Amino acid sequence: MRLSPFALVALLAAPAAAQRPAGAPAGGPPGTQSVPQGPPPAFVRNTPPTDTTLQQIWSEGMQRSQSMAIAQELTDVVGPRLTGSPAATHASDWALAKYKGWGISAKREEYGTWNSWKRGVSHIDLLSPRVRSMEGLMLAWSPGTNGRALDADVITVPELADSIAAAEWLKTVRGKAVLTTAPTLSCRSAAQWTEFGTPEAQARNAKEQDALTASWRTRLAAFGAAPAAIQGKLKDAGAAAVLAHNWSRYPGIDKIFGSWRQLLPTFDVGCEDYALLARLAEKGQKPRVRLTSESEFLGERPVFNTIAELRGSEKPDEFVMLSAHFDSWDGSSGATDNATGTTIMMEAMRILKSIGFTPKRTIRVGHWQGEEQGLNGSRAYSEDHPEVVQGLYALFNQDNGTGRVVFMGPGALPKSATRLEAWLGEMPSEITKWIRMAPPGAPANGGSDNASFACYGAPAFGLGALGWDYGLTTWHTNRDTFDKLVAEDVMSNATLVAMLVAQAANDANPMSRDRLDPLPNDQRTGQPQTWPACTKA
Repeated sequence: MRLSPFALVALLAAPAAAQRPAGAPAGGPPGTQSVPQGPPPAFVRNTPPTDTTLQQIWSEGMQRSQSMAIAQELTDVVGPRLTGSPAATHASDWALAKYKGWGISAKREEYGTWNSWKRGVSHIDLLSPRVRSMEGLMLAWSPGTNGRALDADVITVPELADSIAAAEWLKTVRGKAVLTTAPTLSCRSAAQWTEFGTPEAQARNAKEQDALTASWRTRLAAFGAAPAAIQGKLKDAGAAAVLAHNWSRYPGIDKIFGSWRQLLPTFDVGCEDYALLARLAEKGQKPRVRLTSESEFLGERPVFNTIAELRGSEKPDEFVMLSAHFDSWDGSSGATDNATGTTIMMEAMRILKSIGFTPKRTIRVGHWQGEEQGLNGSRAYSEDHPEVVQGLYALFNQDNGTGRVVFMGPGALPKSATRLEAWLGEMPSEITKWIRMAPPGAPANGGSDNASFACYGAPAFGLGALGWDYGLTTWHTNRDTFDKLVAEDVMSNATLVAMLVAQAANDANPMSRDRLDPLPNDQRTGQPQTWPACTKA
């Protein structure tokens, strides 16, 4: 099989690369585009569209939109779509049924296997020195407690002189729940500290946090192993559970990924409650918790992409693709990452079918699995379908939240900007007045699924959206829920994609694949960039 389930623990614990369209400025969390400033670009038309197909798309997409109905079902009813899980299969079944109901051909395509895991109920309560229900969630791929309540004293890793001292301390952890990440001293946002804190208070808080973080890093270093490997030592010593936290820098919001090594029941505990446990443990005030978690390991099972298409009437071997990853982490509903992208692509396909659009090129949509583990689904698809890569006329990928699209660019194919601007120039200004075109730049390189095609030199474009604080509040967090979606922006984006796809599918002009040479220097290193390799899934 193509995939090894969790050969690299970093795939579980580390966030994916920032998701920026090619040519976008570097820096900052993903999805941090702001409202464009300055006059609208030249391609914004001053009169209504005259193309009857675009008029029909506008009417269907803006007056009879099903975008939010699709998104609500996907997030509230179907829910999160962890790679390889039964939930992911259920989500694919739902998408296939939707396409069938619209009269659109759709299927699943297997590309490998993954370690399938099923989430059950999880809960954490403080029992002593007082009773309190705590905010915490079992991490994906964590073993459970077999549904039984597990009571355990909570301890921190003390300051240890060396590996010998660490080995002695391990003899004391049997039956304990161990805190393994540094607590946060203040769970207030940085904006509040800046607005209300005196310079002295801000400096004091920063200094104390830096010292605490450094102290915890030193404590764990005494084990002489990578942080992910420490869980193995804790398991061998008889520890009951691991507690950690990964704060997103906003009150109540944590990043939720997967458990390390899949050895012990592992919980992410919210910033405030984790800090409470750490204070109690450090001060010898004997915190004790009750953990309950249900999970089931199902072994390696097939993973797949969900593919739908409208067959081309004249050039069926040329392709216009809609692209959005279907999988999500399961700390929440996966609403902005990436139910929004999925919704946009599904609604665009529905719009085109409902108006009776007949494409000359084949229109195909890829709902990719395994994006969060390294673009696995889209990389496998591009590897398995060289004919699609060769015949790709244009691909449009959306994967950075609910905001309206404000940014596009040709990436490293500078002459493709001519076609993009021509298509935008035919659209209503209500959509295009927000959009700015980036200059040519480096090809997409791993941030999202368009990179799986751009590495071949194919015209694969990212659609950059307004941030809506995506990087901190919803991206990979326990707060990525339906209520965070902005209906007007999602509806506009689906209409935009339908218009782009319709024009690309029937455009008589060729799409240039001439590459930018040389590529610009890397903004971080100052060194010349090279064309990215097409990594195998």
